[in-house]
Amino acid sequence: MKSIYKYSLVALAVVGLTACNQEQAVAVDAPVELKTEAQKEAYSVGASIGTYMAGHIKEQEELGLNVDRSLIVTGFSEGLNSELKLTQEEMQTILQTLDEKLNEKRQAQALALAEKSLAESKAFLETNKAKEGVVTTDSGLQYEVITEGTGEKPVAEDTVKVHYVGTLTDGTEFDSSVARGEPATFPLNRVIAGWTEGVQLMSVGSKYKFVIPADLAYGDRDTGTIPANSTLVFEVELLDIQKAEAPTADAAHAH
Repeated sequence: MKSIYKYSLVALAVVGLTACNQEQAVAVDAPVELKTEAQKEAYSVGASIGTYMAGHIKEQEELGLNVDRSLIVTGFSEGLNSELKLTQEEMQTILQTLDEKLNEKRQAQALALAEKSLAESKAFLETNKAKEGVVTTDSGLQYEVITEGTGEKPVAEDTVKVHYVGTLTDGTEFDSSVARGEPATFPLNRVIAGWTEGVQLMSVGSKYKFVIPADLAYGDRDTGTIPANSTLVFEVELLDIQKAEAPTADAAHAH
């Protein structure tokens, strides 16, 4: 029922966003006044719903399902006045069908984007591996030494302290400890496989560029900022290593 409720809100939501752009929809007799608490409360109810639901209307249009905004305004007005032209049961069925259409469109769009990303990633990896200075490991990880340090190298069980910038192959930045102004610290065996393998190649003080295929990163998952099947590019500087604690004698005997 949550999904139906969400889409039933469409008729209520967009009026605050569209009425000002729909000359034929609403006749405004006087400027809106927001002087009293009651006026501010009423306005805030409409504005907050409208702002929240604006994204759903935009998504519907971007997925290729047209929205008749003048009818949305009419439906909103008639709903407020209990002058509905459709029964609640009819509207529920219609909104369920709309929900199904949108889900089908989303799935088709996600599949198309994943296929596009896979093709682009393969092409990028092929081009990058031919560049001078790029090494490709057995797993398919590609790396390039920017600065070679002289400190020790970590093992997978260690915790590392790094600065990094992560981008998609088109240069879109999705994460950066540099931008945050604070290095990241994490156990090396609890990150994506490309990081676990790649950072073990580095000595403290090194800076490497890694090109990580999707199967060593997030695979066919879409994380929101990282599309499915994305090859990722990281510049990583290894600042420090916190060695994993060796098991005690008692712990060893316990196993």
